[in-house]
Amino acid sequence: MKEAVSLQEAGVIPDHVVLLEAPDAVLIERSHGKRVDPITGDIYHVTFIWPEDNEVAHRLERQTSDSEEQGVTQLMKQHQEVTALRRTYQYCLKSIDADQPFVDVFDQVLTYVLSRHRSVAPHTPRVLLFGPPGSGKSLQAKLISQKYNTVNLCCSELLEAVCADATSMGELIKPYLESGQQVPDSMVLQILTDRLSKLDCTTRGWVLHGFPRDLEQAEKLQEANFIPSRVFFLEMTDDVVIERVSLTSVDPVTGDRYHSLYKPAPSPKVQGRLQFHPKDSEAQLLQRLKEYWANSSSLQAFYPEAVHISADQDPHTVFESLESRLVVPLPKSLPVKGENST
Repeated sequence: MKEAVSLQEAGVIPDHVVLLEAPDAVLIERSHGKRVDPITGDIYHVTFIWPEDNEVAHRLERQTSDSEEQGVTQLMKQHQEVTALRRTYQYCLKSIDADQPFVDVFDQVLTYVLSRHRSVAPHTPRVLLFGPPGSGKSLQAKLISQKYNTVNLCCSELLEAVCADATSMGELIKPYLESGQQVPDSMVLQILTDRLSKLDCTTRGWVLHGFPRDLEQAEKLQEANFIPSRVFFLEMTDDVVIERVSLTSVDPVTGDRYHSLYKPAPSPKVQGRLQFHPKDSEAQLLQRLKEYWANSSSLQAFYPEAVHISADQDPHTVFESLESRLVVPLPKSLPVKGENST
């Protein structure tokens, strides 16, 4: 079971798990008949696999670890581990009776591993969301996370959380965040890869937004072997972005968000205390849009299989479009570490 957890922490999530089972008496009998060639290390069996060469047959030895007591001990340990393994791999594990001819066992195993699972949800989805400011990345990430129990990762929020923890890395990035400067890519990547390596991300999947912002960051993310299974670009024109974002304000008392045109404050009292974020001014937005579009083409080229969805519509309509692409079978092959997707 420890090995299974280690695999998950390393991001190794199998699509198929096969459990070969047989009665204890059969397993003990097989163990008694096992023989080893001390020269080559090849394993034989007195009933099932016996060497044709008499010279090899004469030098076969029985392993000292194959005593009946040791065999029973190993079986007891195996029974304890199997329960946990069944629970860990419940969605992809198949039990196969090993007390039958080897050819039949092999055929059943091969048939299973060549099959594709059918599911209404993506299997360990790894989702990247791109889009200009105000396109709804945070909301869509939240909706995906809520429905499919994936880990919602906003890069800026992750950096703020690390800074608040007052760790050594938090102390390193604190001056950048306080001064409004960009945190160096090397630090961001270390923080992000550490988070993506956590057990919840490797087992439940993740939806990431706010990173990568340019081609170099995308390449570094891939080199770290964090390769998305789905990439979405939420499309929106600059005019719509400015109208949507620059007219949005927040009630500091309740935290509710309002919009001058589409969701005005319910009363003059609330209207009087609304606050606008400086970064949402039209001048700041134009600069952020300029930076986004400067890198958008290279990111789209790096992720040629990305899906483009109009974000200039009702948020739930956008989510339905995203979801329709999330539940289709994952591609059979994905970019490998170090491969340039251009």
